[in-house]
Amino acid sequence: MTKLATTEYNNRRHALLKKLPQGAVVIVQCAPVHIRNGDVEHDYRQDSSFYYLAGMVESNATLVLVNGVNGPSTTIFCASKNKLQEIWHGRRLGVDAAPDVLMIDQAYSNESLADKLIDLLDDASQVVYSFSRADTGELVQQSLSMLRRLARQGKICPTQLADLDPLVNAMRLFKSEAEVAQMTAACAISVTAHKRAMSVCKVGMHEYQLAAELHHQFTTQGSQRLAYGSIVAGGENACILHYTNNDQVLQDGDLVLIDAGCELDHYASDITRTFPVNGRFSEAQKTIYELVLAAHEAALACIKPGAVYTDMQDAAVKVITQGLIEIGLLTGELEQNIEQQTFRKFYMHNIGHWLGMDVHDVGVYKLDGASRPLIAGMVTTVEPGIYIDPEDLDIAPQWRGIGVRIEDNILVTDHGYRNLTANLPVSVADIETIMAS
Repeated sequence: MTKLATTEYNNRRHALLKKLPQGAVVIVQCAPVHIRNGDVEHDYRQDSSFYYLAGMVESNATLVLVNGVNGPSTTIFCASKNKLQEIWHGRRLGVDAAPDVLMIDQAYSNESLADKLIDLLDDASQVVYSFSRADTGELVQQSLSMLRRLARQGKICPTQLADLDPLVNAMRLFKSEAEVAQMTAACAISVTAHKRAMSVCKVGMHEYQLAAELHHQFTTQGSQRLAYGSIVAGGENACILHYTNNDQVLQDGDLVLIDAGCELDHYASDITRTFPVNGRFSEAQKTIYELVLAAHEAALACIKPGAVYTDMQDAAVKVITQGLIEIGLLTGELEQNIEQQTFRKFYMHNIGHWLGMDVHDVGVYKLDGASRPLIAGMVTTVEPGIYIDPEDLDIAPQWRGIGVRIEDNILVTDHGYRNLTANLPVSVADIETIMAS
């Protein structure tokens, strides 16, 4: 498994502090441990923003950054070394090793957090933390209450609070070269897994067996976990957008839609392909598939300097709506159908989402009420689809129950875009070839 260099996290911390006034104090907590059932914990996954700034995977940790008069300082509070606990639960970084390993100025044990935080917050110009984290808000308020009670001893309680999320989210939206390399590696693993699924798929398999082929490929190539719950949807199950039961038998004559991606060192990939279970598209399936593919290509063609995010959706909608009119699933003029959004019956979601440390990554889609311009360093999915209700008796039988989505991971560049998942077959001919082989 590859990891980003420690200097990457250090540079991010300093870049964040440069955005803040002198005397500001930033408090970032790790992800809490969640109980699955009884006393069994869910597999631990670090909070994305904490990992983005600290580069630390352990639980029970708090990062404090200070934009001090004499320069920035960084402090980590973490679990102390404990031989018995490490025998049961695994090795800890520990207080002594943390500064060198994480490139942080100083480290203290968790037990000292309450007392040390009082000193770090004393006379701060601003306290910056995630307003979406109730536990961090409680920690901040407890510390401020203590500072107010210590006013007669010369302590000064900060009066300005600021939300950390918009600041870090804006940073996370634009990927560095190292992040792009990590996401490219994650995408390469997922491409291999999808190719494997295409090559082994056969009539009579269960959806979960096809999912197992994907997950095996993820793991053997170094991925620690899924980026999200895999969707393996055979037949009309593909018309359920977030189908995750994955428990049905794959039938002859059906399509199967796979939406799955791995995570690599906290960076996600997110790919969808749709292909025939028996290796050959029917004429109706091919018609719908190639309509979605044309919409996909039209959306990609919009990605260039000066474009805005909604350009991709507008292009895909135009192609899909015109195609649905031509095959009789919609009637009337193109412009009227687009204005009335009749296409939403068959294409009910938008073109994509930001991608990064979270599969639905942070970052706003509008600025000052208008669609956001696409700028180099952003990574987005492009994923048009068509889903035809299997129970709609007003639709001709050959179309019912067909669900198709095509999704790639796209890096915006100075001159257009780079498709990070371009090595995965997408044309009808290429998909049928890989399945035949």
